[in-house]
Amino acid sequence: MTGATADGPAGLLLVDKPEKLTSHDVVDEARRLLDRRRIGHTGTLDPAATGLLVLCVGRAVRLQSFLTGFDKTYEGEMLFGVETDTYDRDGSPVGPRHPAPDPDPVRLREEAARFTGDLLQTPPPFSAKKVAGRKFYDLARRGEAVPHAPKSVRVSALDILEVRGDRATFRISCSSGTYVRSIVHDIGKSLGPGAHLVALRRTAVGSFRLEDAVTLPALEAIPAGERLVRPHWIPLAGIPLPYPTVPLAAAEATKVRHGNAVPVRLPAGAVGADWIRLEAGGELIALAELEPLGRGAVALARPKIVLSE
Repeated sequence: MTGATADGPAGLLLVDKPEKLTSHDVVDEARRLLDRRRIGHTGTLDPAATGLLVLCVGRAVRLQSFLTGFDKTYEGEMLFGVETDTYDRDGSPVGPRHPAPDPDPVRLREEAARFTGDLLQTPPPFSAKKVAGRKFYDLARRGEAVPHAPKSVRVSALDILEVRGDRATFRISCSSGTYVRSIVHDIGKSLGPGAHLVALRRTAVGSFRLEDAVTLPALEAIPAGERLVRPHWIPLAGIPLPYPTVPLAAAEATKVRHGNAVPVRLPAGAVGADWIRLEAGGELIALAELEPLGRGAVALARPKIVLSE
């Protein structure tokens, strides 16, 4: 292909990330395959993890801050009897293997239930979280103390799917930024024998599903001019942002494209909304905040993210 371009179709590309590649590696491959420079992702997957990576292409990169906050769903496997310093299989064992590693399935499910709801979670020492501009894993690798920095996360569901000897598979749905390997580590510590994460696959990001994603080899096998098709490609107007839609006339759309506020008449479902989608001719023009004008259904729409150029 020729050198990557900035213009072109805008939307979301759903990719099934393989093991060993970083999320940035996938972005680089997508830039090459789509011949586009402006591509970003909406939530990092560790190199050992696989599954759904949602890429923002073209003007859709302006939506990254909205999409990164979507809840995530994963399926994974934990191994009992050994803790590691990274809380996953890539780390070094911490201490000897426990002599009786097999968890009791009933106790394991009871313990998993304790890790649902709103939690205060401490990120693992080997993580990309930063303090004073330095990543935790850089501090840990240098033998420096890693700060105790708990944060609030939410686990809406944690189901133990199967227990086989010293291994258990699970499904978890959680808020963005939740460290699944920390939950596995904490469960292992609570039960006694210790545990670490040995496999993790992301199956959903918000309403996006892994079954709609495309692998990189499959994407490369598609002719270059036909790679942006559903279900793995979602154009701007089809992105399921949870905001009411307000249609614009052509003159209003022109003003919004230049960043200017316009008065709009709100449909019933948009009155009192924090954000709205402004569309014209089936195209998503912008996301806007509303400023009420009196008590009626008319408000001033101030575009905050302009998606049409």
